[in-house]
Amino acid sequence: MPSDGLDFAPHRFSTTAVPERRRVPYWREVFGRKLVRLDIEPRSSDSLEAEAEIRSLPGFRSTSFVSAAAHLERPTHMLADGDDALVLLISRRGTLTASQRGRRVLLRSGDATLLLHAEPSAVTHAQIRFQGLIVPRAPVAMLATNIEDAAMRPVPHTNETLRLLTAYVKAISGGLAIGQPDLRHLVTTHVHDLLAKIIGATRDGAALAEERGVAAARLAAIKADIIEHIGHGDLTLLALGARHGLTPRSIQRLFERDGSTFSAFKLEQQLASARRMLADRRYATWTIAAIAMAAGFGDLSYFHRVFRRRFGATPSDARAEFGRT
Repeated sequence: MPSDGLDFAPHRFSTTAVPERRRVPYWREVFGRKLVRLDIEPRSSDSLEAEAEIRSLPGFRSTSFVSAAAHLERPTHMLADGDDALVLLISRRGTLTASQRGRRVLLRSGDATLLLHAEPSAVTHAQIRFQGLIVPRAPVAMLATNIEDAAMRPVPHTNETLRLLTAYVKAISGGLAIGQPDLRHLVTTHVHDLLAKIIGATRDGAALAEERGVAAARLAAIKADIIEHIGHGDLTLLALGARHGLTPRSIQRLFERDGSTFSAFKLEQQLASARRMLADRRYATWTIAAIAMAAGFGDLSYFHRVFRRRFGATPSDARAEFGRT
């Protein structure tokens, strides 16, 4: 499947709506051989249940699978498509065995390994959820060394860069704004950087990856953490630093590189959270003070002041306006 997506929107495929007698032919012929260029052999005696999600940007695509037991193979006769992409195969939940170049690796939940699309490969699994992050070889080869040697080497789930990469892809999938071509290119470059560092970057490549992709992924992870913990008391720079293994000053520098500050981003998320609650009928019986506290504001007068400055209306006026729509 070409990486010609524009917004990383998901394209989903499932056997659920397919009549039971046609599920295996559909999954093997339509999805497997025609779409993702894999020979898929189900290995369960039960009715085939499988789902997949494909997201793509120019230069990067992500494929996620939930499937019963199966054997997936990219045999020699399928290599004529000329695809020399690199695939970081990640077991999200469950165990799988991958083989290529005479090597064999067992991946447990969270572990990963590198596959080369230009060479025959096979994956065997029981019930599982797994993901493939697929990029062209050329841009990664400019940063990394010994790509062939990296194939079929296990990358443990504890690998810091692997964690950053998977969190970064999750942030993109969750709606990170990438509508403009330059932003899409930047995101793809960051993915290439992180993958090169996982494979084994050259000294110059590692320095470049740290400056670009690693920094961007760390900032995305911190922003996601802030959004997740809005309203909790653990959103200080010290608490964030402890969770992400960074100093408070390092976090501040990441925001500064992004043209913002930690305080400004946190405040914007607090205000957005409060505004959502004011618009939500589930919070209709809550007082303004309760909503302010739930959004992380300890000072009610300060909340009123910054809310009006941001949205041009008081919280009470905003709630009344939402009630009329």
